[in-house]
Amino acid sequence: MERMSLILILFTAIAVVLALLISARAELTRARGGKILAFVALCILPTLAMWAGAQAHVERSTTTRFCLSCHVMHDFGHSLYVDDKSYIPAVHFQNNFVPRDHACFTCHTDYTMFGDYRAKWRGVHHVWVQYFGTVPKPADIKLYTPYNNRECLHCHGGARSYLEASHHTKDPSLLSQAAANKLSCMSSDCHDIVHDVDTLKDATFWKASE
Repeated sequence: MERMSLILILFTAIAVVLALLISARAELTRARGGKILAFVALCILPTLAMWAGAQAHVERSTTTRFCLSCHVMHDFGHSLYVDDKSYIPAVHFQNNFVPRDHACFTCHTDYTMFGDYRAKWRGVHHVWVQYFGTVPKPADIKLYTPYNNRECLHCHGGARSYLEASHHTKDPSLLSQAAANKLSCMSSDCHDIVHDVDTLKDATFWKASE
């Protein structure tokens, strides 16, 4: 992200310098080389600067800090520290099963060709609701669609701890059903305790060491 920011600054600085040069010496554009210089200064470099800026902000929007910067997400972030192994997001976050700096995005993006862009589009919808709609209470926030096992199996699929877990091998058809998304990993009596933000007042919390 820092590299992208430096590229953005570089493109912007060069574009500004060339634009000022073209403005100060408009006669340069009479020659072919001057026309090319003007095209680069006024079209190519600004476009590259916009692209670099968009990339930098998209990358920033994948961070956990960004996701939790919205006050309505505070309880969801707080739930990552619940000291209870049955809370799936908390277990993944506390044990570094997912990168903490990108925890929300890691679990809530779709692992498909355009999954990142779908996630960002949903983010745009959240911004719209924030300013022009009715913001729901944290406990009332739900997923748009049921959680797809694909997102779990992106990391766990093929892992020995997943394939040989006793509660996964009791039923010979369980793994195949889970792989086909016919049996949800988050079904009842399985991994069904997720954020549960409406129960946080009764929870105990893990204090991460600094």
